[in-house]
Amino acid sequence: MAAHGGGTRVAVTAAVLVALCLVSQCSAEEYKNRTRRQAVSDGGRTINTGYYSGPSGGLNSYNAWDDEEHYTITEERLNEIRSEMMYPYKDPNDYQKDINDLTPQIDKKLNVRFPYYGFLFNYTWVSLHGFLGFSQPTSQPQTYPLTFPQPDWPVKNDPSFIGPFYSKCVIGEIGGEETDTRRPGVYYRIERDLYERRDQFGVELRERAKWDIREAIVGAEAFTPKHVIITTWKNVSFNGGNSNSRARRVTNTFQLMVATDEVRSYALFNYLHMGWTTHTEAGGDGNEGQGGIPAYVGFNAGNGSSAYPYTPYSQTMYIRDLTSTGMANGFPGRHIFRVDEKILAGNCRHELYGSNLPLVFAPEQGNMLGGNLVNISGPCFGPNTLVKCRFYDREVEGVVRDTNTAFCVQPRLFATGFVDIAVSLDGGPYYWKGQYYVETPLTSAEGVMFANDDYQIADPGILHLQWLWHNLTMDQSAKVTISLYGYRESTNTPELLYIDTLMETANDGESDLTTADFVGNDNWDYLDIEVGLLHINLTNPGTYLSGLKTSPVLWSQPIPLAWYFGPQWERVYGSEWAARVCNRWIENDRNLKHFAGEVTRCPCRVEQAVANKGLFVPDFSCDMDGNTACDEHKGAIHCVRAGMVNADGAGQQCCYDIDGFLMMTSDTMWGGNPHRAHNLGMRPFYEANKMPSLSHWYHDVAPFYSCCRWQGEQSQGCTTFRFERRASQDCVGYQPPSAATVFGDPHFYTFDDVQYTFNGKGEYVLTRVNTDRNKLDVQGRFEQAPDNERGPVLATQLTAIAARDNFSTTVEIRLRPTEAQWRYKLNVLVNQKYLYFDRYPEKMQIFRGMLVYVPTYIHNQSQVVVLFQSGAGIEVLENQGQMAARLYLPLTFMNQTTGLFGNWSNDASDDLVTPDGRIVSVDINNMENLYSEFGLQWLLDDKEDPYRGGSLFYHENGRSSSNYYDPDFLPVFDQIPDIPENSTLTADEVKRVCGDSYQCSYDFIMTERRDVAVFSKFYQDEFVNVKSIGLQTITSCGQLPTPQNGRKNTFAFTPGTMVKFECDPGYILVGEARRWCYASGDWNWPEDGEVSCIGENQYKMMYAGIQTGIALSILIPVVVALTFFYMHAVNNGPQNRVAPATPYTYKPASTVGSDPGRPPVRDETMPLRGGPHQRGDTDSGVSGKGGDSQLSSSDVDTTFSSEGVKGVKEPQHMDGAYYTGEPLPDKPDIQFAEKPMDLEEGTPQQPAAARGGAAMPI
Repeated sequence: MAAHGGGTRVAVTAAVLVALCLVSQCSAEEYKNRTRRQAVSDGGRTINTGYYSGPSGGLNSYNAWDDEEHYTITEERLNEIRSEMMYPYKDPNDYQKDINDLTPQIDKKLNVRFPYYGFLFNYTWVSLHGFLGFSQPTSQPQTYPLTFPQPDWPVKNDPSFIGPFYSKCVIGEIGGEETDTRRPGVYYRIERDLYERRDQFGVELRERAKWDIREAIVGAEAFTPKHVIITTWKNVSFNGGNSNSRARRVTNTFQLMVATDEVRSYALFNYLHMGWTTHTEAGGDGNEGQGGIPAYVGFNAGNGSSAYPYTPYSQTMYIRDLTSTGMANGFPGRHIFRVDEKILAGNCRHELYGSNLPLVFAPEQGNMLGGNLVNISGPCFGPNTLVKCRFYDREVEGVVRDTNTAFCVQPRLFATGFVDIAVSLDGGPYYWKGQYYVETPLTSAEGVMFANDDYQIADPGILHLQWLWHNLTMDQSAKVTISLYGYRESTNTPELLYIDTLMETANDGESDLTTADFVGNDNWDYLDIEVGLLHINLTNPGTYLSGLKTSPVLWSQPIPLAWYFGPQWERVYGSEWAARVCNRWIENDRNLKHFAGEVTRCPCRVEQAVANKGLFVPDFSCDMDGNTACDEHKGAIHCVRAGMVNADGAGQQCCYDIDGFLMMTSDTMWGGNPHRAHNLGMRPFYEANKMPSLSHWYHDVAPFYSCCRWQGEQSQGCTTFRFERRASQDCVGYQPPSAATVFGDPHFYTFDDVQYTFNGKGEYVLTRVNTDRNKLDVQGRFEQAPDNERGPVLATQLTAIAARDNFSTTVEIRLRPTEAQWRYKLNVLVNQKYLYFDRYPEKMQIFRGMLVYVPTYIHNQSQVVVLFQSGAGIEVLENQGQMAARLYLPLTFMNQTTGLFGNWSNDASDDLVTPDGRIVSVDINNMENLYSEFGLQWLLDDKEDPYRGGSLFYHENGRSSSNYYDPDFLPVFDQIPDIPENSTLTADEVKRVCGDSYQCSYDFIMTERRDVAVFSKFYQDEFVNVKSIGLQTITSCGQLPTPQNGRKNTFAFTPGTMVKFECDPGYILVGEARRWCYASGDWNWPEDGEVSCIGENQYKMMYAGIQTGIALSILIPVVVALTFFYMHAVNNGPQNRVAPATPYTYKPASTVGSDPGRPPVRDETMPLRGGPHQRGDTDSGVSGKGGDSQLSSSDVDTTFSSEGVKGVKEPQHMDGAYYTGEPLPDKPDIQFAEKPMDLEEGTPQQPAAARGGAAMPI
């Protein structure tokens, strides 16, 4: 390679300059002047140049130190050299003396990387026959018209070439009327490393090629050539001309200029003079070279892959018009193409007819909200041509830029994914068509950015904005308007509304918004808007882009609007405005239909989420392999989203913590949650809840700010958001899919884990499902493995996958040839259109019934994942030229699959079933039987079959399924083949690399390539790990909410987990402090109640209440009992008894009081304090004491007549002291004898004497 590293060249530069200064004793100022680089000014007076390296015209090698000063090219000089159509070929060294009629082509080493038509080359063939080749030219006889790619390849050679005039030529003679007397023949030169060139010729060539390409073809606005190849055919004539005529003076002069930056490549065809069209072998006459089949003009990729004939000129009479058409850079006869990956013409073509003509446009994608400036080419435009562009179902007027190009501003589109773009001229039909990819506001590249996340808080003060100013105009002094738009769904028709103009400023790419400027605004009719976007446009677009009426627009991503509406909300709702806004959403959301029960369940572990390629895709805002910021889900390491929208338009989001467990909103507000509106939207997109990105923000994201971020996690609004409206679903009931795979040369694992090897050649059914509920076709193409050092390898390998599910579009993923894998490893086709996933917004692309994505960390398309609406998923991987595929199916497909991946029934014995239903025994040691009795039965034919289906593959260049099948091909059937005798491979090496894997051993021995064996072993081990870990069912005990104002030691929920709860400072834990997850999938019963954390004051109040409750629970029964006893005593006292027939007899006792003569009275007083009845005291005649009474009872010996009291029940609980008010004044103090007052319940009353008391006289 001739390119040198920048660091090396800088070091050499410094060393040389120091040496020169030492020799010449130059001053420090001179040294500075020698190393100084002048500034770049693309549109100004000077253009960055560098060191001058020699005289104009230069050589292929150069010396950067031939002049003391840097060469500076002026704008005038640039315009002067660009005014010539032909690139320079003046230097004598350019002339290729070795090319002549007998030696028509020579090879040249490029020593640079030249991408062309998907391949990468570092050499070329320069041919007299009007082409620059990149493989050995064909030497076989040719028939006309020429056909490329060669249909008989690989039997016949199919060269790769760029052919401005591919025909049999000879070196002609200069005619008498020509003024250019340089020798007829072929001129060739290559100028390398133009980035670093400082000589006049290098600088002028770089700047000339750069601006010629940038201005001539759409999409090249940022291109700068690194290497340039100039090949000129001067005065070449046609082969077979009559020798006795002036045929040699009938000549053509044309040129090919190729420029590349080693990623993108462009080709310019310059046709200066065209005197003939056809050589004699193709039917041309021998004098003038006319008639017959003219030369081929165009491109061929080689190896039977692709070709691009430049219609309508190639091999037709229109070839005469090459000198007058093209009009690239305004030159008649100049035609330009982009040629690195696919061929894109940048020229208008009048002569094309049809209703589906190719439209070339750039950029090929844009934000759904509109404002993207799209450059188009294809039709020829006049200065007064009326151009209309139709994007999907909306028309806009275009503006003519020059003959080849016009541009339109994309309108707002209520759609996402690929839509039709078409162009009409002067009110005619839309004949020129293409496919334009519409991005959602969240997936589209941001045009307006914020320097930080201050826009998320309620009052940021200052918002520092940045925007892609060059997407509006290159004039940074142009005035731009920054506006605010809002989104709402107050009706079934969503509204994107202009709210306010925030400021006008210069288009310098950054500015500050001061939120205080909006405090006094009154947008009373927009106060229900919570989702907004910033919008920047040219204030006066026609001033900077002539004829433009509608300005290009830059959009931010959706943002919350508290920084704008906050002061207004506060004036209307008060200081608790966030709670009011949140409550408004809660009320509205409660009125909508329930959706959370219908979304996909989340997996328990991150390994399961990553492994389920049929349901989930990475959330690019929190991706462990990409954006790890996770700003909306703090504490998460990875989040996934449901790839496909469900029938309600809803989606699911699952986030996982550092331990790999599912994060739930019952534990933290940062957990994932179900979404009422899927980010990708749902058809029809123009309805509420279905608008891509905006509906999702409106229903699911904006409420998170008002309810949680602006109030706090413990607020009532956030609690309602977390536990009711957007509660995470636990993983109880999640069912992982099953998977099957094919890899290596090739080896299979079925859904039921049957392993076998089948080296079929052709297109086969991997899985077919054809039931009333599910229809799925997955097919594989297998081709013979590349030759090894010994020759053909009698084994095959997977080279393509094609699939379709129910009503989905068809997707095809192909392994690119080794020579074409310099940039992309796999080709992806959807509906026969090639897709690319370079840019971040293109990483995930949505189609009818399916989604295709490439992980963000994959930049070469070596891993592609396809998700279908049914839940089926396909993962295709490439490594070192080997392709492998996995198919994931949910349980709904069980007992429905057929094909090489087997019958999924959880029974390995019936896995291998033929299309007619016959079961083939599983014997992996008999590969020949598996090959003939089972594998070949699933071969696809060109015709449709009810059991196998029809081929889904896109067959280009006239091929079909039968082209890939070889009935004579027989692979090696040994499970572990014998190592060839003359091979350097040893059994020990195979064992060391492969271990016990017979698949790895087979591939190592057959291909004799260690890298192939290593990949087979790695892929096999990876698949086994995926099935044993990621696709296994995990028992879950479900949610165990973290208490409010508390925490727990783990968020795990699998059997064996013990969770301990704690409370934040200032709070006290109440309830079961520990919980265990049992193997049954249940948490242990909380004997002390569900855990909660309450404030200390609340706890004290609660504790006091508990104590009071306990006291009351004791006191109330006592009071009730005493009240009952009292009432009983009152109702059954002596005053309520029947009077005895004989009077009482009193026995004197000790006196109480001062009046011994007072009469006896009945005891009718309330008890002061009653003590327990002591039966022993009563029976012995000992009187009880009166407790705390100031008076003690007298020893009263009161005797009743047995007849007088017989049958009368005595009052109970009369064993206490009673206050009777005695002694009475002026009355004798008479003491009554004590007598027992309590009788045994239900026992006849005995005489007092019998009880040991004094007898009452009768």
